[in-house]
Amino acid sequence: MKDYRKLTEIQSDLESKSISCVQLVENYLEKIEAHQDLNAFLEVYAHDARARATVIDAKLQHGTAGKLAGMVIGIKDNIVYKDHKVSAASKILEGFQSLFSATVVERLLAEDAIIIGRLNCDEFAMGSSNRFSAYGPVKNPLDTTKVPGGSSGGSASAVAAGLCLASLGSDTGGSIRQPASFTGVYGFKPSYGRISRHGLIAFASSFDQIGPFARSVEDIALLYEVMAGADSYDNTVSQREVESVQSAPEPGKKRIAYFRNAMESGHLDPEVRKASENFIEKLKAEGHTVEAVDFPLLDYLVPVYYILTTAEASSNLARYDGIHYGYRSANAHDLESTYKLSRTEGFGPEVKRRILLGTFVLSSGYYDAYYGKAQKTRRLVVEKTEALFKDYDLIFSPTSPHTAFALDQEQNDPTQAYLEDIFTVHANIAGIPSISLPLATHSNGLPLGMQFSAAKYREADLLRFVETLVHN
Repeated sequence: MKDYRKLTEIQSDLESKSISCVQLVENYLEKIEAHQDLNAFLEVYAHDARARATVIDAKLQHGTAGKLAGMVIGIKDNIVYKDHKVSAASKILEGFQSLFSATVVERLLAEDAIIIGRLNCDEFAMGSSNRFSAYGPVKNPLDTTKVPGGSSGGSASAVAAGLCLASLGSDTGGSIRQPASFTGVYGFKPSYGRISRHGLIAFASSFDQIGPFARSVEDIALLYEVMAGADSYDNTVSQREVESVQSAPEPGKKRIAYFRNAMESGHLDPEVRKASENFIEKLKAEGHTVEAVDFPLLDYLVPVYYILTTAEASSNLARYDGIHYGYRSANAHDLESTYKLSRTEGFGPEVKRRILLGTFVLSSGYYDAYYGKAQKTRRLVVEKTEALFKDYDLIFSPTSPHTAFALDQEQNDPTQAYLEDIFTVHANIAGIPSISLPLATHSNGLPLGMQFSAAKYREADLLRFVETLVHN
């Protein structure tokens, strides 16, 4: 069976009856079996997928199938699916089965998507490598000695390897866009509040956002439109009408900004810098205005992000205590030891590190010095970003300072690992939409992503514009 890159190709073959959904699912199941070494899937829903494929084939026969018929999709292991296990790749949720489905899952199923399994990730979505999983690291299908990025590494790896047509991830500080860059696929983070977080296991509630991975902008746009919109289960979701990408006006020539100090950063691989500069020249040659701007708060983005997200994580993860559900230590003998041992044994090192940091910045005597100041700085970032979009349509940057790094690369200093997010956290702090596009290749043969961000709730304009870039 051919290697499908977008849904329209599948639906064309379904219409001509050269394939069926059942055959399509069998093809993906065979590929998953053949690529177990990637460790992308934590669980494959083979029986469910086959049963749904049979139902959808019947719907296709009667002309009643939804717009996602033929879409075989995997979901990150922090998005719940009724009567299926979910663990956030953590021992602390070992054996837990969800009693309900996330809003995004319900909306995908309503349009006849086929969910084929749950995908590995960094524990509780904390990490930039997908090495922080209780179930082992995920490998990059382009080079299995390299990481796929994180935290949604399983979601990116599965799409890049063709184990499913698309997948869902979550993006708290770049966890969709950075792995998309490392694996050569498209990864999209919508505006904060555009897609419901109901059913997403929380890491940092004011940053987390669900978004899709795919091998075409068209599929990204379609999945976004299906999932976005108001939800009575999540009062942080915008009530704004979801604009159709295809009905958005022709992009025309854009005014595009890039941060001068970001391009001059010492963290940037020289080839990534050169590829970005070449891309800027290409945009100019196509008639777009591309200008360097100063963003004086750039050096504060990563510290602000980690102060605020770890604070929220320490609060959100307090519920995993060995009492209510999930893992409970066999060595516990009273209430205090149940709390201490269950959390000590159940959480991995990166999660513990972030809980401790978050608890510290929220503690008496340090709250104002760290958390309070970080919140004020976040407000300044939002204001500066909104002011920037009065003069420019888009912000451009490389997605990551380098290509995928080695799976066995030592990282003794956690702060160095946190700098992985230097180009991606801005979108999460400001709550704006951002997409990584696989538009360049390093001399080492690995892909490197180019990132575009737009003003809040301007997803349709952003996706319409990047479609023209891809098709040129």
